[in-house]
Amino acid sequence: MTTDRPDRGAREYGVFLPNAAGGWLISTTAPYPPADYDHNKRIARLAEDIGLDFVMAMSKWRGFGGETDHWGATIESMTMMAGIAEATERVKVWATIHANMQNPAFAAKVFTTLQQISGGRAGMNVVNGSYADEFEQMGIWDASMTKEERYRMTAEWTDLVRRLWTEDSVTHAGEFFTLTDCQSRPHPTPLPEIISAGTSAAGRAYQAQYADGAFLGADTLEDMRASSQDVHERGAAAGRTVRTYSMLTVVLGKTDAEAARRAEEYGRGLDRVALANMRRSWGMPEERALAWAEGADGEQAFQTVYVTGSPERVADHIATVVETADLDGLMLIFPDYLADMPLFGEAVLPALRRLDGVTA
Repeated sequence: MTTDRPDRGAREYGVFLPNAAGGWLISTTAPYPPADYDHNKRIARLAEDIGLDFVMAMSKWRGFGGETDHWGATIESMTMMAGIAEATERVKVWATIHANMQNPAFAAKVFTTLQQISGGRAGMNVVNGSYADEFEQMGIWDASMTKEERYRMTAEWTDLVRRLWTEDSVTHAGEFFTLTDCQSRPHPTPLPEIISAGTSAAGRAYQAQYADGAFLGADTLEDMRASSQDVHERGAAAGRTVRTYSMLTVVLGKTDAEAARRAEEYGRGLDRVALANMRRSWGMPEERALAWAEGADGEQAFQTVYVTGSPERVADHIATVVETADLDGLMLIFPDYLADMPLFGEAVLPALRRLDGVTA
């Protein structure tokens, strides 16, 4: 393999698996992926077959209702990815864990096991909780914690996980966690990758110190580039290489017009109640969330930035995004994974590999 990016390697492309019912479109007129292991396993195997680099699954504990009952049914990320690790051979398998929910000793053991199952392909996507509803139902949501405190908690948690991965005994009395002669063997070899999503300065500081892969979001590609370069520079200052990614939903068609019609049809079925409940769970006051959702246009059916078009247009768009924003890869979402991914693998991914200077 050759690449024109010797510092951070070739760009990586993967998929965000739909392990929650409804996937990533909040719409009554869009495909509705089931919360089903076999469905996700088929997607993961297809991702491997077409040459993608990784698959990732989120962790979700409560949905948003509405006509679609969006994310009302889910399957758990870590156990699902253990099965997918056994069912695949090459793709990286990134599972999500909540630092505010799981003890670091539990996390260390689970991901050591996942690393064995996957043969060294495991990744830990660390999140610290942003949807209050799913933790309030369990009695574990601390509304008094600031964002800065949540990142301090997550940093302490991650430090302890990494120590448990490399030390025979860990004793620690910190701000958030206490461990006494805590042991977790065997140690994983190699260490699982740590993945983190964040947009704030506190999030980028955490990514630079702990993450191997950093997911970023921004309103413009120029802002995304600034965030990506900030993470790269902070990581380099700490003697680390941190790869940056973002997310993109891909609506493919044989022609640009066909793809645009698909996106318009999905937008027509926007589930405004589910959309309002999602915003309210983020902390938006209920009346404001309802008013915002009532006035939202069809584009809000998409939970990420999206592109529509023929394979040629999609390839050009993705190339522009990763180059302009100085990204090391993208995590992709498809409205209908099993129907859309073969065309992406046949006509889009090879073009991206050629542009990136990668040859088999």
